[in-house]
Amino acid sequence: MTKNSKHLLGMRIVVIARRWRQFLDDRLSASGLSDATWAPLVHLHRADGWLHHKDLAARIGLDVSSLVRLLDKLEEQGLIERCQDPADRRAKRLSLTAAGKHRVDEIMGVVAQLEEELLQDIDDRTAEAMMSAFSRIEERLEGTKDTRDNQ
Repeated sequence: MTKNSKHLLGMRIVVIARRWRQFLDDRLSASGLSDATWAPLVHLHRADGWLHHKDLAARIGLDVSSLVRLLDKLEEQGLIERCQDPADRRAKRLSLTAAGKHRVDEIMGVVAQLEEELLQDIDDRTAEAMMSAFSRIEERLEGTKDTRDNQ
């Protein structure tokens, strides 16, 4: 791979990620979910228990103040609950309710259908190679973030 094609690869990843997310948003909007609402639910599900506001905000890429308004909506819908952290009374723990877990199951069903459709001709070996490459890129990006945070 030449330097130029590596540059083009990065640009393709950006474009594909945007289009993938829009495609998923379009599918999920049919069930009343937007990117802003489904992402916190999925991240809470992946946490397998609970998260603090600031940790969820970091995973989603939002500032905490923007996330709080969104969490208010999700709580009003009965999808999440907030409770005081016994280790830090100033902090709130976020977790999914039974309804939130059911909604995540619906989301994951849509995601599975989308992946089946878009990845239908990509074999397991190719998918594993792509995941490995993405993991290496992610590690480098995390290292870059850590370096920036320490400056």
